[in-house]
Amino acid sequence: MQTPLDLRLLATFVRAAHSGTLSATAIQVGRTQSAVTMQIQRLEEALGQALFHRSGSGVRLTGSGERFLAYADRILKIHDEAISAFSEKGLHGSIIFGSPEDYLSAFFPALLQSFGTVYPDVEIKVVSAPTVELRTLLNSRQIDLAVVSSPNTDDAQGVVRTERLVWVGSRPALDLYDFDDTVPLALAASNAIDHKAACEAMARAGLRYRIAYASNSLAGLIAVARSGLAISVMTEEAVPPDLHVLGAPLPPLPSLGILIAFADSERSPAVEAFANHIRSVLPSL
Repeated sequence: MQTPLDLRLLATFVRAAHSGTLSATAIQVGRTQSAVTMQIQRLEEALGQALFHRSGSGVRLTGSGERFLAYADRILKIHDEAISAFSEKGLHGSIIFGSPEDYLSAFFPALLQSFGTVYPDVEIKVVSAPTVELRTLLNSRQIDLAVVSSPNTDDAQGVVRTERLVWVGSRPALDLYDFDDTVPLALAASNAIDHKAACEAMARAGLRYRIAYASNSLAGLIAVARSGLAISVMTEEAVPPDLHVLGAPLPPLPSLGILIAFADSERSPAVEAFANHIRSVLPSL
């Protein structure tokens, strides 16, 4: 009789196949890298097949690994569906969810708490990153779904909520700063939507500026804004109460659309349930 496959080993294998590195897999499944390595070895021994080519830069699937990945994905999905259908406790499963830091700060404590009340047996792991990085993580299937920003707010079906970008500083008006004729800005990294929006708005208004600080850390941008050394940009809901939203002569900034994006794979019942929860709750937060 063949040895039954351990679902925990399958889950680790699928994460490793999608991430391409055992270190990233270890973070995702909450184990050490050595434990992940042992789990992969146990699965390979059970199957009698090598599933990965290993190198210093990571792992990639063998031919057998490619074939087995399709089965592993299906087994885990059907397992979650079966548990959800027949368990009195309702939905089960694990989700890796991504979000920009400002949305996490402004909305997701309440949203995660309300989802956890309804579905206490769904485990959610959170990855904080800018939209451009979240898109990469989705494409490589390192996360299951994410809320991402879009400069297009006209997509009525896709946009869950709109958020206004605002100028933020420690004083309520620009003329209260000693900036001379060049405004120092503290912005997210240059590939971020809000960075591009701020620079384009300043250029259109004919105002001189310099990038004094660049970081994808919301906490870092807030700290610089509090210091009074620069003006920052963030979504309006993420502005701390001790900072001010600045208006003219600074130019108006656009609004962003918040969308839900998914990895290119079959969505588990837990992922679908969490996405539906975001759609229903986020607009009213």
